[in-house]
Amino acid sequence: MTVDKIVHLAAGLMILISLGLAHYHDPAWLWLTAFVGLNLAQSGITNFCPLAFMLKKSGVPEGNCC
Repeated sequence: MTVDKIVHLAAGLMILISLGLAHYHDPAWLWLTAFVGLNLAQSGITNFCPLAFMLKKSGVPEGNCC
């Protein structure tokens, strides 16, 4: 797997997990959804993603999925 695929997978899973937790446990979990959404928006504007940075430093190969 490449950095791009892992970042997309992690973001999607975090959103789905937080929505499930908000529905079945506590609505405060929607703050996690908001945080992930804001991080996606800022990474689209600034081209800096903390997860991608850490993955690249750990040696995961880069890719261009889009």
